[in-house]
Amino acid sequence: MRKQHTSRRPKAPNLVGVRVLVGRARHQASALSAGLRELGADVLEIPFIEIRKPRSYKALDSALKNLAEYDWLILTSVNGVDALWERLRKLHIGGKPMLHLKVAAIGPATAQAIERHGVKVNVVPKEYVAESVVASLRRTVKAKRVLLARAKVARDVIPRELRKLGARVDVVEAYETVIPQASRQRLRAALQSSQRRPDVITFTSSSTVRNFVALLGQSRGRVGRVHMGREENRVRFASIGPITSSTLREFGLPVDIEAAEYTIPGLIKAIAKHEL
Repeated sequence: MRKQHTSRRPKAPNLVGVRVLVGRARHQASALSAGLRELGADVLEIPFIEIRKPRSYKALDSALKNLAEYDWLILTSVNGVDALWERLRKLHIGGKPMLHLKVAAIGPATAQAIERHGVKVNVVPKEYVAESVVASLRRTVKAKRVLLARAKVARDVIPRELRKLGARVDVVEAYETVIPQASRQRLRAALQSSQRRPDVITFTSSSTVRNFVALLGQSRGRVGRVHMGREENRVRFASIGPITSSTLREFGLPVDIEAAEYTIPGLIKAIAKHEL
């Protein structure tokens, strides 16, 4: 629980004395962990997700070699950006084939990752979810060729809805997410320990929710026991946005905290504002 501090100045939101479990992939945990630590949180990192290369780059490579045939490129994560540019380098494809493309990014972090490669981002939706990507492109994709590079397993909202609007959409696998088996014992130990048990667990995607459940075992009853206990002492579940929240509820888990802005800074802000 939080430690009490007295000060003459208005007390800024802080997380001193609050233990937060960050379940992001190891290479992506730093921004969330650092932001929480700046507010005084005791951060425990146990990844619920691991990013791996796809078993085959055949479809992605074929699309990249034929970029001139596409009108739009859609990227829905920083992982997708990283994977795509890694393949561009491997294939010795420079930036010129991308100059004619219009580019859509699902959110500001993805847009910034794209722009670091010198490519202009034309569309970032107001809400950082697949439905908003579709809404933003609704009047521009009819009869257009669209390339969507994403994870092996992902929601089909974007390709399905864009095809309904008359777009020709190619979906290519840029990476895959898997369950980090090494996290299984660490997660169970943390939840069973009175000294290491988190006050808050963060979820930054539906995949992190599903993998969290899988790491604890398939029984929903067993998952439910994670947040059992007296109300003031139970673990709180913090979600980055409505899609992730929906997945938590799907597994019978509570949504105690939901970011108003579906970003890592938005999640940090939401946790800081919550009464813990």
